[in-house]
Amino acid sequence: MRGVLWYGVKVMAQKDALAKIRVDQVGSLLRPQNLRDVYGRHGLGQASDDELRQAQDEAIREVIAKQEAHGLPVLTDGEFRRLNFQDSFAESVTGFLPRKQTLQFHEQRAQGGKPLTRWDPDNPSQGEPALGYWRPLVERIRLARNLPLEEFRFSQSLTSMTVKITLLSPDRLCEEFDRQNTAGVYRDVGEFLAAVIAVERQIVGELVEAGCRYIQIDAPSYTAYVDPRSLERMRARKEDPLARMARSMVADNAIIAGFPGVVFGIHLCRGNQRSMWHREGAYDAIAERLFSGLKHQRLLLEYDTERAGGFEPLRFVAKDKVAVLGLVSSKMARVETPAALQRRLDEASRHIPLDQVALSPQCGFASNILGNLLSEQDQWRKFDVIREVASKVWG
Repeated sequence: MRGVLWYGVKVMAQKDALAKIRVDQVGSLLRPQNLRDVYGRHGLGQASDDELRQAQDEAIREVIAKQEAHGLPVLTDGEFRRLNFQDSFAESVTGFLPRKQTLQFHEQRAQGGKPLTRWDPDNPSQGEPALGYWRPLVERIRLARNLPLEEFRFSQSLTSMTVKITLLSPDRLCEEFDRQNTAGVYRDVGEFLAAVIAVERQIVGELVEAGCRYIQIDAPSYTAYVDPRSLERMRARKEDPLARMARSMVADNAIIAGFPGVVFGIHLCRGNQRSMWHREGAYDAIAERLFSGLKHQRLLLEYDTERAGGFEPLRFVAKDKVAVLGLVSSKMARVETPAALQRRLDEASRHIPLDQVALSPQCGFASNILGNLLSEQDQWRKFDVIREVASKVWG
């Protein structure tokens, strides 16, 4: 019994330390060109599954070593086994109409997009960000392959550092429910959402059992509740935005409930597609409900441009949480200066104590395989600046 108690105390101490780290990352990293080349040949049927797996393994070994060399306290596999960040769910479940995702599919969807502009929903080749990705439901969903677990086991075998795994928020899955459910597989969105929560909890449970201690939920849909265009579309569909947001918060909290010793983060952004974005709007209108209502210990918040608004909403972050401020852009090559980042942290400190703050890029560098329009060298320089500033501010 004494050994069990000691282990429990140790795990909780590790959780407390991990929850307060000052340097973080969102998850996806730019894929090296050789890996993209293999993905391209695989999409054309010119490379086997084994060839792709070997290329993924080699690239992940290299990117884990690079993250260690740059002194990052939390590592990821760069999401190199995914074509898109949503694959954490899409490639793990059955129930949707089968369709093989390829590099070519993502290239087609990005056609016509202009970097550092808003994703154009009126462009037929683009459409809504989720449209075209989630196929119709043909049967009830079930976990067939725990892709995040496979990612974690391989990456953690390469390092003694903490490896973070990212999962998809249920709200994203429910955005297109009416279109997905044309065959009436689920009675309503509530029944579908319950099934999603059950699958995600199974994924999380197996990750925790395997030793994963940091899990991040990617939740880009929350910014829809401050984006005028998105709100207009919800209301046109007779949806109540605040009720939908409340339903999503309940779902996100349900996924992480009952896993002591694990740090959970949740990432809120305004979209990330080939250096474009999907939504605009400050956090103010939803901050009090969201920042105090979510149970995740780390809130990873996009804060790199005026689209995010000011730091005033940070006053609603609960005292037991850390706001990870995404002050460094993952969309553009220009590297932020340490002085500029320190000034922004000083501004934030007027609304939240610095011991409740950490620093990161505003989003992943490659939410899908195409990646944003900057170089790997730019990416690593940005991480170096983040570490430099964190060292000066927090020691």
